[in-house]
Amino acid sequence: MSWAGIDVGGRRKGFHGAAVDGTKVIKGPHRLGGVDEVMRWLFAIEPEVVALDSPKTCARRGERSRECERELMKAICGIRWTPEAAELEGNKYYEWIRCGRELYEALKRETSRRGWQVIEVFPTASWTVWAGKRGETRARWTHEALAGMKLEGLPSRRINQDDRDAIAAALTARLHSEGQTTNFGEIVVPAQMCVRCVPAGRCRSGTPSAVGAR
Repeated sequence: MSWAGIDVGGRRKGFHGAAVDGTKVIKGPHRLGGVDEVMRWLFAIEPEVVALDSPKTCARRGERSRECERELMKAICGIRWTPEAAELEGNKYYEWIRCGRELYEALKRETSRRGWQVIEVFPTASWTVWAGKRGETRARWTHEALAGMKLEGLPSRRINQDDRDAIAAALTARLHSEGQTTNFGEIVVPAQMCVRCVPAGRCRSGTPSAVGAR
């Protein structure tokens, strides 16, 4: 059984994917050029859950953000707003969201046939739950958090922020299958647990309480 995480970027940046199997990184993290390449990569893995770091939906007409984003910001950390759909077109800044929507559409065509579950995640929220609020550079903060997990299968090369976010997305997907997450609307966030307990999927003291559970 495996779980996949996808960090979404614009067309030039592309996607970054990682897959985990229990406490081990089994694929990636590496860059995937476009939607077709992501889908071929997923076909080879056949994950139980695919977690995308990209908005599933847009804000309601006339609004500048989604309710779930506003709730997550109050409870955990800052997040970039997703505007209404009309604001996405022709705006270079939102190209990454458009790429994410294309991937969601491709996944939608395959989920019923393959049995995949597709969820929206926000790796910064995952890192915040696991490692506490950021008090230093994002790169150092996530690097130290990932090192504290002592995951097997990490590449020997230096991995970048997109790689780490893809791993966080995959781990969040796994925790979701295990019932160790909570939802802010469409955004899936891990339950409260310290970094060293993430590979086990639970804190040593027992089942953790969920952050912002409702």
